[in-house]
Amino acid sequence: MSKHICVLAGEASGDFLGGKLIEALRGIDPDLRFSGVGGRHMRMAGVESLFGYEALSLMGIVEIIVKLPEVIPLFHQTVAHIVETKPDIVVTIDAPEFNFRIAKALRKKMDNPPKIIHYVAPSVWAWRERRAEKVSKFLDGLICLFDFEPPYFEKYGLQSFAAGHPMVEGKALRAQGGRFRDEYGILQNDPVIGVLFGSRKGEIKRTGPVLRDAVLKMVENMDHPPQLVAPTLPHIEQDVRGLLQEYPGPIHVFCETEHKFDAFKSFDVALAVSGTVGLELAALEVPHVIGYRMNPVTWQIVKRMVKIKFAHLANIMAGREIVPEFIQDNCKAEAMAQSALKLLADPSGQKADFADIKFRLGAGQEKTPSQKAAAFVLSFLS
Repeated sequence: MSKHICVLAGEASGDFLGGKLIEALRGIDPDLRFSGVGGRHMRMAGVESLFGYEALSLMGIVEIIVKLPEVIPLFHQTVAHIVETKPDIVVTIDAPEFNFRIAKALRKKMDNPPKIIHYVAPSVWAWRERRAEKVSKFLDGLICLFDFEPPYFEKYGLQSFAAGHPMVEGKALRAQGGRFRDEYGILQNDPVIGVLFGSRKGEIKRTGPVLRDAVLKMVENMDHPPQLVAPTLPHIEQDVRGLLQEYPGPIHVFCETEHKFDAFKSFDVALAVSGTVGLELAALEVPHVIGYRMNPVTWQIVKRMVKIKFAHLANIMAGREIVPEFIQDNCKAEAMAQSALKLLADPSGQKADFADIKFRLGAGQEKTPSQKAAAFVLSFLS
């Protein structure tokens, strides 16, 4: 009988990772069966999702507490599915608030639980390092995205592996900004500003207006309003359109994820909410700045716990600020606008730094990060 793997993704970035992982697993063993929770990428890879990942896209202590009545039934539904179907392996992707509770529940409810492998290591190098010891007690394996992460977990006996990041494979490396410009009627020499508002409603609410105002302030310093491109997701598209309705120039808002990386490559400069998208922009060598505002209560808690200087992963990997960061009280439109204008005038230094980041993420190597991750997963099949 073919082996069954259950894959659980709780947000857009996890859905992307899950889709690439499943494609790589099928490339090794076409007979594998899959179930789980995901979105468009995982459905395209052949997974019939129990429910949409959007219901689990939460970030911040306060937001999680408020949404508990909605999340708890989905938690029980997911556990019941795994208990009933008894997959050989469960791969949980990011979303630790949800996925780690699933893993611990399976240990309690099942006499012979499946192997549990988590994809995307908790950021123990940033805060709460003791989590490394805790997760080693209920996980069987851990797939890390970054080469500096495995030692944090291996010292507690957790089998860990640095696969690299799938964003550097496939469409990302083949992205062509000119193709996007042709598709959307943008002249090749027209300046393009990208604005990326994140994937969560809370990010739109708190950071979105700052990014919008920063773009408007950039326009005040330019002869003509440049083309503005805002890739987004269906569940926040109307919010994005509402934020940008006062922009005086041409606007392109779209949800077609197959155009995303081409769109990124078309940017002369971008302003983005801090998150996975920042690393995607770095891997594509797109000049950008990032900003982030979180719930004030969450911020007061987090800033006392975080032990690193930077939010952007490219800055963390480099050990210095190569991407300008504007976080919480420093997330102000005027400062972001001035920084983005400087990059628009001279992006060469930042682009040079991105080349090293791209290689460390797995670009240009014999096997893709997803292929490496898939081989690690299958090594747990008896």
